[in-house]
Amino acid sequence: MRRVLFLLLAAAATALLTTAFFSLPRMVHAEIGAYAIDVSAAAAVVFLIIGLVVFYIVARALVGFLTFPKHWRRWRRERARRRGERAVTKALVALAAGDGAAARQASLRARRLLGDTPQTLLLAAYAARQAGQDAEVAALFETLARHREASFLGLRGLFQQAVGREDWDGAAQLARRAEAAFPGAAWLRRERLAMALRRGAWSEALALAGPEAPRAAYAAAAAIAAPDAAAALRLARRAFQDDPRLTAAALAYAERLRAAGKERAVARVLRAAWVANPHPDLAAFALAPITDAMARFRAAETLVAGREKDAESHFLLARAALEAGLIGQARHHAEAASATLRQRRVFLLLADIAGREASGEHRAAAGEALAAALRQAAAADPDPAWHCDACAVPVAAWQPVCPACGVAGRVVWGVPPRISTRALGGDPAKSTVLLTPR
Repeated sequence: MRRVLFLLLAAAATALLTTAFFSLPRMVHAEIGAYAIDVSAAAAVVFLIIGLVVFYIVARALVGFLTFPKHWRRWRRERARRRGERAVTKALVALAAGDGAAARQASLRARRLLGDTPQTLLLAAYAARQAGQDAEVAALFETLARHREASFLGLRGLFQQAVGREDWDGAAQLARRAEAAFPGAAWLRRERLAMALRRGAWSEALALAGPEAPRAAYAAAAAIAAPDAAAALRLARRAFQDDPRLTAAALAYAERLRAAGKERAVARVLRAAWVANPHPDLAAFALAPITDAMARFRAAETLVAGREKDAESHFLLARAALEAGLIGQARHHAEAASATLRQRRVFLLLADIAGREASGEHRAAAGEALAAALRQAAAADPDPAWHCDACAVPVAAWQPVCPACGVAGRVVWGVPPRISTRALGGDPAKSTVLLTPR
């Protein structure tokens, strides 16, 4: 339908033009100054058309001549862009292939053709890194860091270089600059947290840690390291409230309270910590100011009052009773502890009790008990100790981060994993170490 209408309109227009052409006068007279021109109407129309065509050609030529430099520059830029894109592709392929020299050469060509854009600078930096040109890498990342819109890329590259050479202070400073350039980056937050842990900046680590992190461990470490007493007390209280089972948090809190002269609060904290997680360090701290043996035994009874049937409570009471000369109570509590704790320390304590009992008519029985306790101690489980439950490496004292594997919040108190060897394929030279939790 549209084609039919178009043909009808074209035919009507052709008819009108034909009618107009044949309705023109037979002659056209024109005077130009002293000259007079008489031509037929048809010839006048032909000359007019030729004039218009010539004028159009001359105008186009003149415009083309005037705009030639602009078009020439545009053509050259387009050609450089195409060549630069090919150079970028070659550099990417060389990087993927591991050819650092070819990648570096192609990236230099891309920079020459496309200029120092964020893309070419980043590509050149990675190519120089693969080629082992560390100084060039640093210079390229410095240039990229000064770019207004892509400074984060340069700062990240400089940060990775600082981490590679273990410049933790420099890395932390670069991380803060990157945070200002791109606030809220999850990667950057993780890296800043790792830097804080490596530097022992526990307050900063606490501020950067997410809800899944061992925040109580960070707060306890920050409280231990804080020089200001008020800040240390606040951090220790926070750590203890977050995790009452963390012995380091309870001890840090109790120590700050004792320094402030609040012994009643110290006793409350230690009792709550003992109920949550009995630990020998809690007992040692609680009994440290007491010198009288009988008073120490009474204080131990007060400490374990909320969990007096626990094996660790029986062990503490047995030791305190033995120091106070209460041999009968010491044996009662030690035997109660040995029913659950099949550890060397418990049987050695039973041996000490038997040695104290070896007098008078009970000497023979006490000697047999001593020998039995020593035999059991030789075959007993090892005593509990601080160790990392992620890598099983023993640690001398509690730390917020394992010094061996670097995992945070995994240094625990307990019986270390059992270490055994097994030959592979019957070849002792291929034996391996197997860590089996107890």
